Amino acid sequence: MTRGGSLVSTRLFAQGSHGSWSSLLCMGLKGRLGWEWGTRVLECLCRKDSRTPPPCSRSPQPRGLHRPTRLPTPVASATAQVQPEVEELEPAPSGPGQQVADKHELGRLQYSLDYDFQSGQLLVGILQAMGLAALDLGGSSDPYVRVYLLPDKRRRYETKVHRQTLNPHFGETFAFKVPYVELGGRVLVMAVYDFDRFSRNDAIGEVRVPMSSVDLGRPVQAWRELQAAPREEEKLGDICFSLRYVPTAGKLTVIVLEAKNLKKMDVGGLSDPYVKVHLLQGGKKVRKKKTTIKKNTLNPYYNEAFSFEVPCDQVQKVQVELTVLDYDKLGKNEAIGRVAVGAAAGGAGLRHWADMLANPRRPIAQWHSLRPPDRVRLLPAP
Repeated sequence: MTRGGSLVSTRLFAQGSHGSWSSLLCMGLKGRLGWEWGTRVLECLCRKDSRTPPPCSRSPQPRGLHRPTRLPTPVASATAQVQPEVEELEPAPSGPGQQVADKHELGRLQYSLDYDFQSGQLLVGILQAMGLAALDLGGSSDPYVRVYLLPDKRRRYETKVHRQTLNPHFGETFAFKVPYVELGGRVLVMAVYDFDRFSRNDAIGEVRVPMSSVDLGRPVQAWRELQAAPREEEKLGDICFSLRYVPTAGKLTVIVLEAKNLKKMDVGGLSDPYVKVHLLQGGKKVRKKKTTIKKNTLNPYYNEAFSFEVPCDQVQKVQVELTVLDYDKLGKNEAIGRVAVGAAAGGAGLRHWADMLANPRRPIAQWHSLRPPDRVRLLPAP
Protein backbone atom coordinates (compact mmCIF):
# COMPACT_ATOMS: atom_id res chain seq x y z
CA MET A 1 0.00 0.00 0.00
CA THR A 2 1.38 3.44 -0.92
CA ARG A 3 0.85 6.73 0.87
CA GLY A 4 2.49 10.03 0.00
CA GLY A 5 4.63 8.33 -2.67
CA SER A 6 6.27 5.86 -0.23
CA LEU A 7 5.73 2.16 0.20
CA VAL A 8 4.45 1.04 3.59
CA SER A 9 4.04 -2.64 4.34
CA THR A 10 0.55 -3.84 5.22
CA ARG A 11 2.16 -5.98 7.91
CA LEU A 12 2.34 -2.88 10.07
CA PHE A 13 -1.17 -3.66 11.29
CA ALA A 14 -0.27 -7.18 12.49
CA GLN A 15 2.55 -8.78 14.38
CA GLY A 16 5.88 -9.32 12.64
CA SER A 17 7.02 -12.61 11.15
CA HIS A 18 8.85 -13.48 14.36
CA GLY A 19 5.76 -12.87 16.48
CA SER A 20 7.06 -9.65 18.06
CA TRP A 21 6.35 -5.98 17.72
CA SER A 22 10.09 -5.33 17.48
CA SER A 23 10.54 -6.87 14.05
CA LEU A 24 7.27 -5.34 12.89
CA LEU A 25 8.24 -1.83 13.98
CA CYS A 26 11.71 -2.03 12.47
CA MET A 27 10.32 -3.26 9.14
CA GLY A 28 7.96 -0.33 8.83
CA LEU A 29 10.35 2.31 10.11
CA LYS A 30 13.28 1.21 8.00
CA GLY A 31 11.66 2.22 4.75
CA ARG A 32 9.61 5.17 5.95
CA LEU A 33 11.51 7.03 8.66
CA GLY A 34 15.01 5.62 8.49
CA TRP A 35 16.82 2.95 10.41
CA GLU A 36 18.41 5.34 12.92
CA TRP A 37 15.12 6.79 14.25
CA GLY A 38 13.49 3.33 14.25
CA THR A 39 16.19 1.85 16.44
CA ARG A 40 15.88 4.75 18.91
CA VAL A 41 12.15 4.16 19.34
CA LEU A 42 12.82 0.43 19.63
CA GLU A 43 15.27 1.01 22.48
CA CYS A 44 12.53 2.89 24.36
CA LEU A 45 9.95 0.13 23.77
CA CYS A 46 12.25 -2.80 24.67
CA ARG A 47 13.16 -1.36 28.03
CA LYS A 48 11.96 -3.62 30.91
CA ASP A 49 10.83 -0.79 33.16
CA SER A 50 8.20 0.82 30.93
CA ARG A 51 7.20 3.32 33.60
CA THR A 52 10.34 5.42 33.14
CA PRO A 53 11.36 5.25 29.46
CA PRO A 54 14.79 6.77 28.72
CA PRO A 55 14.76 10.02 26.77
CA CYS A 56 15.61 9.46 23.14
CA SER A 57 18.69 11.40 22.03
CA ARG A 58 17.93 14.29 19.71
CA SER A 59 19.55 17.41 18.40
CA PRO A 60 18.90 20.71 20.22
CA GLN A 61 15.78 22.57 19.09
CA PRO A 62 14.85 26.24 19.34
CA ARG A 63 12.92 27.01 22.51
CA GLY A 64 9.17 26.73 22.07
CA LEU A 65 9.37 24.08 19.30
CA HIS A 66 8.49 20.47 20.14
CA ARG A 67 8.93 17.32 18.13
CA PRO A 68 5.52 15.78 17.30
CA THR A 69 4.78 12.85 19.57
CA ARG A 70 2.65 10.96 17.03
CA LEU A 71 4.23 9.52 13.91
CA PRO A 72 2.74 10.94 10.66
CA THR A 73 2.26 7.44 9.13
CA PRO A 74 0.20 4.33 9.91
CA VAL A 75 3.03 3.31 12.26
CA ALA A 76 1.13 5.34 14.86
CA SER A 77 -1.58 2.67 14.83
CA ALA A 78 0.94 -0.01 15.70
CA THR A 79 2.33 2.00 18.63
CA ALA A 80 -1.00 3.23 19.99
CA GLN A 81 -0.75 1.06 23.09
CA VAL A 82 2.59 2.59 24.06
CA GLN A 83 1.77 6.14 22.93
CA PRO A 84 1.24 7.51 26.49
CA GLU A 85 4.87 6.64 27.30
CA VAL A 86 6.10 8.37 24.15
CA GLU A 87 4.03 11.46 25.00
CA GLU A 88 5.68 11.66 28.41
CA LEU A 89 8.92 12.51 26.64
CA GLU A 90 7.41 15.84 25.51
CA PRO A 91 5.56 17.61 28.37
CA ALA A 92 2.90 20.00 27.12
CA PRO A 93 3.70 23.70 27.68
CA SER A 94 1.44 25.94 29.74
CA GLY A 95 -0.90 28.02 27.62
CA PRO A 96 -1.59 31.77 27.93
CA GLY A 97 -3.90 32.75 30.77
CA GLN A 98 -2.92 29.76 32.94
CA GLN A 99 -1.12 30.09 36.25
CA VAL A 100 2.56 29.25 35.69
CA ALA A 101 3.92 26.96 38.37
CA ASP A 102 7.63 27.23 37.62
CA LYS A 103 9.05 30.33 39.25
CA HIS A 104 11.49 30.83 36.34
CA GLU A 105 8.55 31.23 33.97
CA LEU A 106 7.08 34.17 35.88
CA GLY A 107 9.82 36.55 34.75
CA ARG A 108 12.47 38.79 36.33
CA LEU A 109 12.38 42.28 37.82
CA GLN A 110 15.18 44.83 38.05
CA TYR A 111 14.99 47.39 40.85
CA SER A 112 17.18 49.86 42.73
CA LEU A 113 17.33 50.93 46.38
CA ASP A 114 18.85 54.00 47.97
CA TYR A 115 18.35 55.83 51.25
CA ASP A 116 18.43 59.62 51.54
CA PHE A 117 19.68 60.24 55.08
CA GLN A 118 19.01 63.98 54.88
CA SER A 119 15.30 63.64 54.09
CA GLY A 120 14.83 60.26 55.79
CA GLN A 121 13.40 58.64 52.67
CA LEU A 122 13.82 55.22 51.10
CA LEU A 123 13.99 55.57 47.31
CA VAL A 124 12.71 52.53 45.41
CA GLY A 125 13.35 52.41 41.67
CA ILE A 126 11.35 50.08 39.44
CA LEU A 127 13.58 49.82 36.38
CA GLN A 128 12.39 47.03 34.08
CA ALA A 129 11.11 43.47 33.82
CA MET A 130 11.98 40.65 31.44
CA GLY A 131 10.29 37.43 30.33
CA LEU A 132 7.02 38.02 32.17
CA ALA A 133 4.34 35.34 32.04
CA ALA A 134 1.66 35.91 29.39
CA LEU A 135 -1.75 36.08 31.07
CA ASP A 136 -3.82 37.48 28.18
CA LEU A 137 -5.34 35.26 25.52
CA GLY A 138 -3.27 37.02 22.86
CA GLY A 139 -0.06 35.69 24.40
CA SER A 140 0.99 38.93 26.10
CA SER A 141 0.28 40.98 29.24
CA ASP A 142 -0.36 44.60 30.28
CA PRO A 143 2.02 44.77 33.26
CA TYR A 144 2.39 47.30 36.02
CA VAL A 145 4.10 47.13 39.42
CA ARG A 146 2.62 47.80 42.85
CA VAL A 147 5.14 48.83 45.55
CA TYR A 148 4.61 48.93 49.32
CA LEU A 149 6.46 48.44 52.61
CA LEU A 150 5.04 45.81 54.94
CA PRO A 151 3.43 45.85 57.40
CA ASP A 152 1.75 48.98 56.02
CA LYS A 153 -0.15 47.97 52.86
CA ARG A 154 -2.33 51.06 52.75
CA ARG A 155 0.48 53.34 51.61
CA ARG A 156 1.45 52.00 48.22
CA TYR A 157 2.51 53.19 44.79
CA GLU A 158 1.85 51.89 41.30
CA THR A 159 3.76 52.32 38.06
CA LYS A 160 2.13 53.13 34.74
CA VAL A 161 0.57 50.28 32.79
CA HIS A 162 2.61 49.13 29.79
CA ARG A 163 0.42 47.65 27.06
CA GLN A 164 1.03 44.38 25.25
CA THR A 165 4.56 43.58 26.40
CA LEU A 166 6.40 40.95 28.40
CA ASN A 167 9.56 43.08 28.69
CA PRO A 168 8.43 46.48 30.01
CA HIS A 169 10.78 49.34 30.83
CA PHE A 170 9.33 51.29 33.76
CA GLY A 171 12.03 53.71 34.92
CA GLU A 172 10.00 55.05 37.86
CA THR A 173 11.12 55.93 41.40
CA PHE A 174 9.01 56.09 44.57
CA ALA A 175 9.87 57.56 47.97
CA PHE A 176 8.85 56.14 51.37
CA LYS A 177 9.45 58.42 54.34
CA VAL A 178 10.65 55.97 56.98
CA PRO A 179 13.21 56.61 59.76
CA TYR A 180 16.36 54.61 59.12
CA VAL A 181 16.17 52.90 62.52
CA GLU A 182 12.75 51.47 61.60
CA LEU A 183 13.75 50.03 58.22
CA GLY A 184 15.09 46.80 59.71
CA GLY A 185 11.60 45.59 60.56
CA ARG A 186 10.13 46.38 57.13
CA VAL A 187 9.74 44.18 54.04
CA LEU A 188 9.67 45.76 50.59
CA VAL A 189 7.15 44.16 48.23
CA MET A 190 7.22 44.77 44.47
CA ALA A 191 4.25 42.94 42.95
CA VAL A 192 3.78 42.71 39.18
CA TYR A 193 0.17 42.63 37.91
CA ASP A 194 -1.51 42.20 34.55
CA PHE A 195 -3.99 45.05 34.07
CA ASP A 196 -7.52 44.14 32.94
CA ARG A 197 -10.03 46.90 32.26
CA PHE A 198 -13.15 44.77 32.66
CA SER A 199 -12.23 42.38 35.47
CA ARG A 200 -9.89 41.95 38.39
CA ASN A 201 -6.19 42.47 37.69
CA ASP A 202 -4.22 39.21 37.86
CA ALA A 203 -1.01 38.85 39.84
CA ILE A 204 1.95 37.68 37.75
CA GLY A 205 4.46 37.45 40.59
CA GLU A 206 6.29 39.45 43.21
CA VAL A 207 9.66 40.17 44.76
CA ARG A 208 10.01 40.52 48.56
CA VAL A 209 13.10 42.15 50.02
CA PRO A 210 13.58 42.12 53.83
CA MET A 211 15.19 45.48 54.51
CA SER A 212 17.26 43.97 57.31
CA SER A 213 19.22 42.10 54.62
CA VAL A 214 20.10 45.24 52.58
CA ASP A 215 23.19 47.40 53.09
CA LEU A 216 21.98 50.92 52.33
CA GLY A 217 25.40 52.49 52.81
CA ARG A 218 25.49 52.81 49.03
CA PRO A 219 22.92 52.53 46.21
CA VAL A 220 21.79 49.00 45.33
CA GLN A 221 20.72 47.72 41.92
CA ALA A 222 19.69 44.09 41.39
CA TRP A 223 17.75 41.57 39.32
CA ARG A 224 15.41 39.13 41.09
CA GLU A 225 13.27 36.23 39.92
CA LEU A 226 9.54 36.76 40.46
CA GLN A 227 7.93 34.40 42.96
CA ALA A 228 4.30 33.32 42.97
CA ALA A 229 2.33 35.84 45.02
CA PRO A 230 0.32 34.49 47.97
CA ARG A 231 -3.34 34.51 47.12
CA GLU A 232 -5.16 37.34 48.84
CA GLU A 233 -8.83 37.30 49.65
CA GLU A 234 -10.68 39.77 47.48
CA LYS A 235 -11.81 42.94 49.24
CA LEU A 236 -15.54 43.37 48.81
CA GLY A 237 -16.08 46.34 51.10
CA ASP A 238 -17.56 47.06 54.53
CA ILE A 239 -21.04 47.78 55.83
CA CYS A 240 -22.16 49.55 59.01
CA PHE A 241 -25.52 48.82 60.62
CA SER A 242 -27.06 48.90 64.07
CA LEU A 243 -29.14 46.33 65.95
CA ARG A 244 -31.77 47.15 68.58
CA TYR A 245 -33.99 44.74 70.44
CA VAL A 246 -36.88 45.60 72.79
CA PRO A 247 -37.77 42.45 74.80
CA THR A 248 -41.09 43.77 76.16
CA ALA A 249 -42.40 44.55 72.68
CA GLY A 250 -40.67 41.65 70.93
CA LYS A 251 -39.30 44.05 68.32
CA LEU A 252 -35.98 43.77 66.46
CA THR A 253 -34.83 46.84 64.53
CA VAL A 254 -32.03 46.83 61.96
CA ILE A 255 -30.77 50.22 60.77
CA VAL A 256 -28.62 50.07 57.62
CA LEU A 257 -26.37 53.10 58.00
CA GLU A 258 -23.73 53.08 55.25
CA ALA A 259 -21.19 51.07 53.27
CA LYS A 260 -17.70 51.90 52.05
CA ASN A 261 -15.08 50.69 49.61
CA LEU A 262 -17.49 48.42 47.79
CA LYS A 263 -16.20 46.28 44.94
CA LYS A 264 -16.49 47.86 41.50
CA MET A 265 -19.15 46.00 39.54
CA ASP A 266 -19.92 48.28 36.58
CA VAL A 267 -17.73 48.90 33.53
CA GLY A 268 -17.37 52.54 34.53
CA GLY A 269 -15.67 51.54 37.80
CA LEU A 270 -18.66 52.18 40.09
CA SER A 271 -21.75 50.32 41.35
CA ASP A 272 -25.44 50.95 42.03
CA PRO A 273 -25.66 49.32 45.47
CA TYR A 274 -28.63 48.47 47.63
CA VAL A 275 -29.02 46.20 50.66
CA LYS A 276 -31.39 43.28 51.24
CA VAL A 277 -32.17 42.40 54.86
CA HIS A 278 -33.46 38.89 55.57
CA LEU A 279 -34.77 37.46 58.82
CA LEU A 280 -34.01 33.73 59.00
CA GLN A 281 -35.49 31.10 61.29
CA GLY A 282 -34.39 27.50 61.14
CA GLY A 283 -32.19 28.37 58.17
CA LYS A 284 -35.16 29.60 56.14
CA LYS A 285 -35.84 33.20 55.09
CA VAL A 286 -39.10 34.26 56.70
CA ARG A 287 -39.03 38.06 56.19
CA LYS A 288 -37.38 40.32 53.64
CA LYS A 289 -36.72 44.08 53.44
CA LYS A 290 -34.53 46.18 51.15
CA THR A 291 -33.07 49.67 51.01
CA THR A 292 -33.26 52.20 48.22
CA ILE A 293 -30.74 52.05 45.35
CA LYS A 294 -27.83 54.48 45.45
CA LYS A 295 -26.57 55.28 41.96
CA ASN A 296 -22.94 55.41 40.84
CA THR A 297 -21.18 55.10 44.18
CA LEU A 298 -18.92 52.74 46.11
CA ASN A 299 -19.61 54.50 49.43
CA PRO A 300 -23.42 54.69 49.77
CA TYR A 301 -25.19 56.28 52.74
CA TYR A 302 -28.63 54.87 53.65
CA ASN A 303 -29.73 55.43 57.28
CA GLU A 304 -32.82 53.29 56.70
CA ALA A 305 -34.54 51.32 59.48
CA PHE A 306 -36.37 47.98 59.26
CA SER A 307 -38.33 46.31 62.06
CA PHE A 308 -39.21 42.64 62.62
CA GLU A 309 -41.48 41.05 65.20
CA VAL A 310 -39.42 38.54 67.18
CA PRO A 311 -40.84 37.16 70.46
CA CYS A 312 -38.47 37.05 73.39
CA ASP A 313 -38.39 33.25 73.42
CA GLN A 314 -37.38 33.19 69.73
CA VAL A 315 -34.63 35.81 69.70
CA GLN A 316 -31.90 33.22 70.12
CA LYS A 317 -33.33 31.13 67.28
CA VAL A 318 -33.29 33.75 64.53
CA GLN A 319 -30.53 35.30 62.46
CA VAL A 320 -30.27 38.43 60.32
CA GLU A 321 -28.54 38.37 56.95
CA LEU A 322 -27.58 41.50 55.01
CA THR A 323 -26.63 41.23 51.34
CA VAL A 324 -25.22 44.13 49.32
CA LEU A 325 -26.18 43.91 45.64
CA ASP A 326 -25.37 45.89 42.51
CA TYR A 327 -28.53 46.95 40.68
CA ASP A 328 -28.57 46.26 36.95
CA LYS A 329 -31.37 47.74 34.86
CA LEU A 330 -30.95 45.31 31.98
CA GLY A 331 -29.53 42.16 33.55
CA LYS A 332 -29.58 40.26 36.80
CA ASN A 333 -28.66 42.08 40.00
CA GLU A 334 -25.33 40.73 41.21
CA ALA A 335 -24.44 40.18 44.87
CA ILE A 336 -21.32 42.02 46.04
CA GLY A 337 -21.04 40.50 49.51
CA ARG A 338 -22.92 39.32 52.55
CA VAL A 339 -22.90 39.53 56.36
CA ALA A 340 -24.74 37.40 58.91
CA VAL A 341 -25.41 38.12 62.59
CA GLY A 342 -27.02 35.91 65.18
CA ALA A 343 -26.37 33.29 67.84
CA ALA A 344 -25.22 30.85 65.13
CA ALA A 345 -23.16 33.32 63.10
CA GLY A 346 -19.82 33.20 64.90
CA GLY A 347 -17.06 35.78 64.91
CA ALA A 348 -18.01 39.45 64.57
CA GLY A 349 -21.62 38.52 63.82
CA LEU A 350 -21.95 36.68 67.12
CA ARG A 351 -20.29 39.48 69.10
CA HIS A 352 -22.60 42.11 67.60
CA TRP A 353 -25.64 39.98 68.44
CA ALA A 354 -24.44 39.41 72.01
CA ASP A 355 -23.84 43.15 72.49
CA MET A 356 -27.38 43.85 71.31
CA LEU A 357 -28.87 41.38 73.80
CA ALA A 358 -26.71 42.75 76.63
CA ASN A 359 -28.00 46.27 75.95
CA PRO A 360 -31.78 46.04 75.46
CA ARG A 361 -33.59 49.03 73.92
CA ARG A 362 -30.27 50.56 72.80
CA PRO A 363 -29.08 50.61 69.17
CA ILE A 364 -25.65 48.98 68.84
CA ALA A 365 -23.78 49.98 65.66
CA GLN A 366 -20.82 48.09 64.23
CA TRP A 367 -18.81 47.80 61.02
CA HIS A 368 -18.62 44.41 59.28
CA SER A 369 -16.46 43.26 56.38
CA LEU A 370 -18.42 41.79 53.52
CA ARG A 371 -17.74 38.17 52.63
CA PRO A 372 -18.38 36.32 49.36
CA PRO A 373 -22.05 35.32 49.20
CA ASP A 374 -21.27 31.61 48.86
CA ARG A 375 -19.04 31.62 51.96
CA VAL A 376 -21.60 32.80 54.51
CA ARG A 377 -22.92 29.73 56.27
CA LEU A 378 -25.18 29.85 59.28
CA LEU A 379 -25.34 26.92 61.64
CA PRO A 380 -28.77 25.69 62.77
CA ALA A 381 -30.00 27.83 65.62
CA PRO A 382 -30.28 26.14 69.02
